[in-house]
Amino acid sequence: MRFESLKYRNFRNIGSLEFNSAASDVVLEGVNGQGKTNILESVYTLSYGSSFRTQNFREMITFGENNMYISGVVLTDEGDRRVIEYSIKDGKREIQLDGKKILDRKELIYNFPSIVFSHEDINFVKGEPESRRRFFDQTFSMYNPSYLDQIRRYRVILNQRNAALKNGQYSLIPLYDGRLAIYGLDIMKSRREGLEGFKTMFSDLYKKISNTDKNLDIVYQPSWKDLDSVDDIISYLESTRERDKKMNTTTSGIHRDRFTVFDEMGPFVQTGSTGQVRLASLLFRVAEARFFTEKTGKYPILLLDDVLLELDSDKRASFLNELSGYSQAFYTFLPRENYFESSDKTILRYIVKEGRVENAEKAN
Repeated sequence: MRFESLKYRNFRNIGSLEFNSAASDVVLEGVNGQGKTNILESVYTLSYGSSFRTQNFREMITFGENNMYISGVVLTDEGDRRVIEYSIKDGKREIQLDGKKILDRKELIYNFPSIVFSHEDINFVKGEPESRRRFFDQTFSMYNPSYLDQIRRYRVILNQRNAALKNGQYSLIPLYDGRLAIYGLDIMKSRREGLEGFKTMFSDLYKKISNTDKNLDIVYQPSWKDLDSVDDIISYLESTRERDKKMNTTTSGIHRDRFTVFDEMGPFVQTGSTGQVRLASLLFRVAEARFFTEKTGKYPILLLDDVLLELDSDKRASFLNELSGYSQAFYTFLPRENYFESSDKTILRYIVKEGRVENAEKAN
């Protein structure tokens, strides 16, 4: 699967543009602030129906404009061509696949999977627990539709329970507790099962690319520790209800779970160097891609946003070698970066300047 072409109108700093992207590797070169990341964001948005940079989709509209449109022609693994269109008009978002309106983004996620590598990925090791929860929820959802449904149902009930706590509607809490326990228990089981295969793959990758024997482990620490049944969780929620009332929020549950990276000395964020933490963070994404392929037999699209600069030449070469399992990759590079001199892959190179894209060979 690959995007054969991309088309824009009023997306970020890109006014009107269409260019060919029919290659296994697409290199976008230019100084910072010219629009390279915007193009990666557009591919992700067409794949997921949402941005990896903002939750407010209106921010993607060019300043001073009211409407926005992006589209992509995708060549599937089966040889079919499909058209994804994403538009914002009069403050309303619409997504279409082959001319038919998409009502649930799952139709995109499972058909056009993409994985983005960015500087913010360092939060997978260094950041708040929410960053790792979000990462693993996305990773498990990519191959398991029922997991995404579980997360959605849990969030609905959690929001209703929190609203009841804030509004003093305490008679509703027991009803929400039962449903929260059912959905939460299923999610805990899915997280435990999914993490087992993922962390082995992640640890092996780290050893190989770092060229060390350091063992990294990812430990799942559920908020409802040692609670293995719906009844146990309901009882626990009853015992902490007064605390929840005082805090006006649900203080326990899978939305409070933690995933922590350890080495032999303790939490890796404390024991690892800045370079080691950065490498481990990037390998979360490599492992995500491999894990997805292992579970589905499909290869994702990779979006790499200036993440190779922070690796030394040896680790960079090893890192690129481990990226072999993908259907297409988009890279953003600064001028004169060249990491594919010896590659025999089909590469399209573009210069990006002020929201315009020009073939690199013609530009030179």
